[in-house]
Amino acid sequence: MPSSHRLSFHGLLFLVILSILPALTPALCAASETRPNFLIIITDDHGYGDVSAYGAKDVQTPYIDRLATEGMLFTNMRANCTVCSPSRAAILTGLYPDRAGVPGVIRTQPENSWGYLKPNLPTLANRLHDAGYHTAAIGKWHLGLESPNRPNERGFDLFHGFLGDMMDSYTTHLRHGNNYMRLNQEVIQPEGHATDLFSQWASDYLKSRASNADKPFFLYLAFNAPHFPIEPPQEWLDRVKQRHPDLEPKRAANVAFVEHLDDRIGQVLKTLDETSLAKETVVIFTADNGGSLPHGQSNLPWRGGKQDHYDGGLRVPFIVRWPGHVTAGSRQDYAGLGFDSAATFLELAGVAQPPDTDAVSLVPALKGQTMPAGRELYFVRREGGPEYGGKSYEAIIKDGWKLMQNGPFAPLELYNLEDDPKEERNVMGKAPKITRELSSALRRHIQKGGAVPWQKPE
Repeated sequence: MPSSHRLSFHGLLFLVILSILPALTPALCAASETRPNFLIIITDDHGYGDVSAYGAKDVQTPYIDRLATEGMLFTNMRANCTVCSPSRAAILTGLYPDRAGVPGVIRTQPENSWGYLKPNLPTLANRLHDAGYHTAAIGKWHLGLESPNRPNERGFDLFHGFLGDMMDSYTTHLRHGNNYMRLNQEVIQPEGHATDLFSQWASDYLKSRASNADKPFFLYLAFNAPHFPIEPPQEWLDRVKQRHPDLEPKRAANVAFVEHLDDRIGQVLKTLDETSLAKETVVIFTADNGGSLPHGQSNLPWRGGKQDHYDGGLRVPFIVRWPGHVTAGSRQDYAGLGFDSAATFLELAGVAQPPDTDAVSLVPALKGQTMPAGRELYFVRREGGPEYGGKSYEAIIKDGWKLMQNGPFAPLELYNLEDDPKEERNVMGKAPKITRELSSALRRHIQKGGAVPWQKPE
């Protein structure tokens, strides 16, 4: 081949390489970077007013507060639902609960169960597992008792916890006389307080990953506490009574329950430090919904509590720590939802967002950048019993306005959250244009969710 032809061939090859280099570069960079580990800590019925970093005066939560001191505290985050299962389904799928098949609580009694996790829907654990992560769920599951909706069938390499909704006792660990404690598929009978067990199992898992550092991990740590029954260890209750002798008994028990939980979270954080995993691990702390007012829990300064579409039932603590990446002691007022944690983890892992996701990545906020505006926040809950009749009720927030029902037989209410953040002045009938706009948006959400079955297929 003549030299001129050789130059032409080499030149052409060079041009081809240049043309594909932009497409290769991001993949090469992603492959060369160390991907972070992920730990999400979800507490149960944990009110905004039951974390001292959020202003609680009678509760001391130094370890949760430490996450805020070392990371970013979000002041304006809400759970995806005002009760348990739907929020968990949303966090693990990045979809609004009804679009994941879980508009209501999945219970151990089928006649009173109001959700069924959508079959074949990839979970966050599936997506991270496929991207090379080791995945573990420890603690409360609450998304199904039977195949194919047990944790090991929904993307988790390890499950060590409780399949059901709540325990009759933290010492017997039973629900309606049944034992739902499992190590993967094996029925187990551990002894001790559930909060102690779950934190110890989480610490054991972290130690195992420290010695298997060939792949990153995703740990979904879901505590039962402080969900009722409110059963703190006696020594923790004694401490609270000594410190606050005039505290109402229900409140004292809940404070002790929360403080014991905080201490066990501290154990998990200590294990991250001792295994040198802390700097490589993104930790998110949040709750599945607001606290239960009849059980002495606090959602101050917000109105209402668990089961309500008022913000006391929806506002939750939300803290992100990632040393060296998230500014320590920073605060963020972006109005987001619990399942944004899923989109955030996927982005940080270099995994593409699902095309149908409803979640929004918080990565810009973590970098101190502006988050996109104009987002709609949608809430739904379906429930049985005479008060609800198996029907659903909804709420939507957009541009500082909130249109809501607080039960399927309740009238619509409208609040301007910018002027009235505590929802004290219902302005329904006084802003017809806003009401029409929000009603139309709400109908679109209801239609989309209504296309997904929420009962077990026959």
